Amino acid sequence: MRICILLFTFVVSLASLPAQSTPSPRPLPTGAAEAEIEAKISALIGKMTLEEKIGQLNFPSYAFPREPQIEAVTKGRIGAMLNVANLDHVRVFEEAVQASRLKIPMIFAIDAIYAFHIAFPVPIAWAATWEPELAERAAEAIARETAQIGVNLTFAPMIDISRDPRWGRVMEGGGEDAYLGAAFSAARVRGYRKGGLATSAKHFVGYGAPEGGRDYNGAQISMSELFDRYIPPFQAAIDAGTETVMASFNTVNGVPVTANRPLITDVLKTRLGFDGLVMSDFAAIMELKNHGVAGDLAQAAEKALHAGIDYDMESKAYDQHLEDSVKAGRVPVAEIDAAVRRVLRVKYRMGLFEDTPGGQRKRPPPLDEASVRKTARDVARESFVLVKNNGATLPIGPQSGTVALIGAAALSVNDHSWYGPAGLEKPRTETLHDALKARLESKQTFLFAPAFADACGLSFEDKSKAVETARAADLIVFIVSEDCAVSGEGASRVDLGLSGVQGEMLDALAEVGKPIALVVETGRPLVLTDASEKVASVLIAWHPGTEGRTALAEVLTGEFAPSGKLPMTFPRSVGQIPLSYNELPTSRPSTGDRYTTGYVDEKPTPLYPFGHGLSYTSFSYSGLAVGKPLLTRDGTIDIRVDVTNTGSRSGQEVVQLYTRQLVAARSRPLRELKGFQKIKLAPGKKKTVRFTLKASDLAYHDDTGEPVIEPGKFDVFVGGSSAADLKSEFRIVAE
Repeated sequence: MRICILLFTFVVSLASLPAQSTPSPRPLPTGAAEAEIEAKISALIGKMTLEEKIGQLNFPSYAFPREPQIEAVTKGRIGAMLNVANLDHVRVFEEAVQASRLKIPMIFAIDAIYAFHIAFPVPIAWAATWEPELAERAAEAIARETAQIGVNLTFAPMIDISRDPRWGRVMEGGGEDAYLGAAFSAARVRGYRKGGLATSAKHFVGYGAPEGGRDYNGAQISMSELFDRYIPPFQAAIDAGTETVMASFNTVNGVPVTANRPLITDVLKTRLGFDGLVMSDFAAIMELKNHGVAGDLAQAAEKALHAGIDYDMESKAYDQHLEDSVKAGRVPVAEIDAAVRRVLRVKYRMGLFEDTPGGQRKRPPPLDEASVRKTARDVARESFVLVKNNGATLPIGPQSGTVALIGAAALSVNDHSWYGPAGLEKPRTETLHDALKARLESKQTFLFAPAFADACGLSFEDKSKAVETARAADLIVFIVSEDCAVSGEGASRVDLGLSGVQGEMLDALAEVGKPIALVVETGRPLVLTDASEKVASVLIAWHPGTEGRTALAEVLTGEFAPSGKLPMTFPRSVGQIPLSYNELPTSRPSTGDRYTTGYVDEKPTPLYPFGHGLSYTSFSYSGLAVGKPLLTRDGTIDIRVDVTNTGSRSGQEVVQLYTRQLVAARSRPLRELKGFQKIKLAPGKKKTVRFTLKASDLAYHDDTGEPVIEPGKFDVFVGGSSAADLKSEFRIVAE
């Protein structure tokens, strides 16, 4: 969302609030309560004027001067607002609601995605933990901080599946895989709701598949791929209770989603059974003119409403034009009533009305800052992915000798959050320099040189001094950071190499001839092919947040072992993109010969595959067994494997299960993730890990989007990444 967040003075100091017990999410009403709500909504709609109905669909951004908006609220012409980020200002609008004729409560929303006061690692790092329960804790903590200022909805989670790291918003999502993405989608929805915020699952649908990786660009997606790859995280969010869904900016197969009735009404509302409200993205209805499907704002409003967009965010199209469109006979009142019903249904489910069955919404108790910080550090620790570690270069220990930390990012306290509350002092953030120095100085010699004039290495401060410092060391820890200006919305890239002069600095350090541990702060997969050849170790640290650099020092020195796994493939070259582990087979599989799939100037394989990640110990897999060789369409099958810690220290491993359907009516992916478990093992210990698959887990969708469970042979693979080679098989049989 292209939003200029307004920063206001807080009346609540979150840092001084005491710890409280964990609240429970407000359950969605069922049975008699749901029937009572629908009856109340019908009665309320019967009392509303057309102007008041349209007002419930009007979702502007807070603006100065605010008096016109306050007056509009008293007239029933605004039903929700974004960017009211101050408790006093929320109260002003709540007072205006009480002065209105029908006193319909408002929704207040902001982008509390991965940061409010304490910044968490970016969400792609949450997915790298492969621990949905941890993501749920993180979302709850962020929500409980945010809810204290009167906000009751967050524009999260972003659950777009993407195979294209050129697209900057991969940092907000769960990566390239539908199964993993759905697990984190549900977890994040549960967490935000536990913390007192309603959620907006976004962006429905295909926003993460823009042609060329260019943000807002169109996508071409078949119906079968739509249901197999892009819809599962949305279905998971709906099942977890998301109250709202945000439509995407882009076109899908040539039609903007904001005006796409087959997607919004037929698929989302009817087939997926979503009965909450659907909102546009920021000014997206207005932008239907740019798409070339609306000649003016009035026509844009009519098309969006007919498509099934219930909330007009900031375009003011509904507010300015729907009443005239109704009077002219171009918009039936029934379409407006249907949208209003969805809006009021969500407000009742959120507990905003005084007469809500089950009682009004209560603001959840706040968390103390120490508790939020602990969760943020837990996420960071578990998210770091060690993708290379030749010669056990990491962890740093007495055997490492003199350690030189190189890179201005080691001095950074940038948390990469989108905004910070102006009235609340920026939280203390320990730098990697200080955290690592504190752990090493008493045991061994610690040296430091910033090398760069800025944290993202866009220019040099003193390259020669950095090289001189490196020569005096036995181990070089070189930290690089993707330029924070090229992460996030609107930040698509064609060059996925190291930012600025960081690559040049790495070349100079490599010439010193000492082992290098490369630490990479990033919001997306980068092309590290050349860099990885010059270093002994590569640790992907993402953008780690307020507690991230402390967690990073803990992992670098071995206080905690890395256990993250990649939620997205790291390509060898930008020319390979889009690239994912679950591609379809071709008629000529790659053998290295010219007339097979691949490239004449690069390997077709990724640099680091989906699911890859090392530990400071090692694991072996054995004893893969399928409970029975035949599976009926309504049956289940048990799969087990033995995992042994074959190293010298404790560690965690993400045990991953993949399947492949060998013969079907349509070509099926080479592998598909169907299960994962994160386990911890002491040295020499073995654990039997068990999975259960239903035949329905192995379904795919046809050209109409209908699920198909097709009899045939399946391979099953289990291991520590998508490249797992331990294999067995089973069959689905016709009944």
